[in-house]
Amino acid sequence: MSISLQDVRQALDELGKLRFGEMRVEDAMRQIVQTTHAIFAVDGAGLMLADAEHNLRNAAASDERMQHLEQLQLLHQEGPCITAFDDKELVKADDLAHDPRWPAFGAAAVVRGVRAVLASPIPYNQDAVGVVAVMSEDHHPWSPEAELALLAFTDLAALLIASMLLGEQQTELATQLQAALNSRAIIEQAKGVLIGQQGISARAAYEKLRAQARSERRKLAVVAAEVVRSAVRDESEDDQSGQTD
Repeated sequence: MSISLQDVRQALDELGKLRFGEMRVEDAMRQIVQTTHAIFAVDGAGLMLADAEHNLRNAAASDERMQHLEQLQLLHQEGPCITAFDDKELVKADDLAHDPRWPAFGAAAVVRGVRAVLASPIPYNQDAVGVVAVMSEDHHPWSPEAELALLAFTDLAALLIASMLLGEQQTELATQLQAALNSRAIIEQAKGVLIGQQGISARAAYEKLRAQARSERRKLAVVAAEVVRSAVRDESEDDQSGQTD
């Protein structure tokens, strides 16, 4: 798939002229998605953001099918957007019909006429707070120009989010994003505890925390905080035991 970088630059310039500070967050996100959709000349585009538990949620989509594809990834907890968000790297799928990475999502997407997806994480403070993705009905390799263009749009989304948070706009989305950034720290600490205690990978530690949170129907950050508190308590008891011996 080819894309004109000149068109991308012009589109970014036009978006840069918008007064995002005077727009509702939802409208700003929708504008980014609509422009991405038009520039890539694809069959769909979407933007997902992290909630307070650092789980992805729908934020904006070019159409109902794209929104449904985002929901399918959340349902199956797999897909290019989930992988891009977790790994903090651009992810491309040239043909979902023959991609073994996401069997459940891939099959569901192909049934709905989608064969190729390109997804890029939205960076913020060395973390990811969301994903921008485009999809195509035809299977094809994504060009380097397309990858660079999508990275440029995710950078713009990151600037918008940073501006929103620094401006302390009291919207529900701003509150969710700020909470996600705050809770991320305790989640990372809990992952470190599990890695040290059980000798597992960072991904396995995160999945263990998330599975517990789901089974107990509690927030991920709450479960993570308990893991950290338990580790601190055990360490304190060990220290006291050592002093009495």
